[in-house]
Amino acid sequence: MEGRDADPPDLADVVGQAEARLALEIAAAGAHHMFLVGPPGAGKSMLAERLPGLLPTLDTAQALEVTAIASLAGRVTRFDTLCRRPPFVAPHHGASMAAIIGGGSGMVTPGAITQAHRGVLFLDEAPEFRSHVLQALRQPMESGTVVVARAAGRFRYPCRFQLVLAANPCPCGFGFGKGDRCQCSIVRRRSYAAKLAGPLLDRVDLQVLVPVPSRAALLGPPGESSAVVAARVRVARSIAAERWSGSEYAVNGEVPGAVLRSRRFRLALPTTVDIDRSVDLGTLSLRGYDRCLRVAWTVADLAGRTVPTRDDVGLALSLRQQQAVAA
Repeated sequence: MEGRDADPPDLADVVGQAEARLALEIAAAGAHHMFLVGPPGAGKSMLAERLPGLLPTLDTAQALEVTAIASLAGRVTRFDTLCRRPPFVAPHHGASMAAIIGGGSGMVTPGAITQAHRGVLFLDEAPEFRSHVLQALRQPMESGTVVVARAAGRFRYPCRFQLVLAANPCPCGFGFGKGDRCQCSIVRRRSYAAKLAGPLLDRVDLQVLVPVPSRAALLGPPGESSAVVAARVRVARSIAAERWSGSEYAVNGEVPGAVLRSRRFRLALPTTVDIDRSVDLGTLSLRGYDRCLRVAWTVADLAGRTVPTRDDVGLALSLRQQQAVAA
């Protein structure tokens, strides 16, 4: 990151992937965490890299925060202007705990999660990260702050980031769809999947399959540009901001489930029947239930509806129950 923002890549470059593009738009509108699963070459990294271009530019207070963090991390080479675009941080999967969370042997420096404050943290090949590093993301994802304790004292940094995880369906990457060419053993596949299982993935709102585009998609017309999608995102965010005005929340992805289930925002039983049934069957956790409600409100905002419909809730559920890292 430098003092002058570079133009982000355009979403129009992504071929096909209608469902993943829809999920990306929802993620941008509601600041929802996202998990992309698909074989090599499907476009997972391309999609993640285009998320910052869909996000609104930072206001002055946010830009001051981001610029200060970038300066502290040594990522700013010019100081004549503020960083107005949301940051995009993509650490290597071999990164240490200190590099991701923050720390260091001398001066405590902000880690990748703080450098991604007000922007996107992208973990490509997520199962290749160390397990303890992945699990350490859980608390910062919820609180938006991270505390690094050292002998010199405790250091608190902001880290209100949007997490995007990407993974192959199995270690070799080819255990996917009808053309499954995977040669991985069951033990290797289960060990690979276990890296992302449990509490971390339960905190990720959108879990999307990204298949390799078909030949027809390659020859088809280009998709919408980032500018077109970003305009819808700005409108949806303004609707959400008006709804949550007077509270500490600005986007649906930050709103606790207790608020969404309160009398004022509780949806009618016919609207939530699908996620109610999923909880009863044990296929959706209580945390997942609240995450579906968050996404449903974002879908409604994008459509210009004042209250989510059953279809909105159903779409939120379907975009959560797709993850297919081999088990």
